[in-house]
Amino acid sequence: MTKRKQISVVDDDESVREALPDLLRSFGFDVHTFGSAEAFLHAGAFAFSDGMILDIAMPGMTGPELFKELTRRGNQVPTIFVTALKDEILRTRLMKDGAVECLFKPFGDEELQVALAAID
Repeated sequence: MTKRKQISVVDDDESVREALPDLLRSFGFDVHTFGSAEAFLHAGAFAFSDGMILDIAMPGMTGPELFKELTRRGNQVPTIFVTALKDEILRTRLMKDGAVECLFKPFGDEELQVALAAID
């Protein structure tokens, strides 16, 4: 029996943390949600996450700051960034820095599945 991949959703938007897990579970993933980058770090979720869906703009530590901190610690997690701010320059930089994908909200189920296939 194959172990289901663990995806962590890190987003300060409660509606995203409520809706996205159901979709991810329908795709065959196990899901953990965190309301902040700090909560993700405090839980040590990098140790069990096979992938992460990470909001860019959050209070406190931002998504890109968390991504850099995990890299600094040697705990890189394949990351799909999500953002409501359509900024192609930022998207290009994140992809260059090693992100799997950067999706602009609202994104479609198919877009997400294609990005998740790179983690799978």
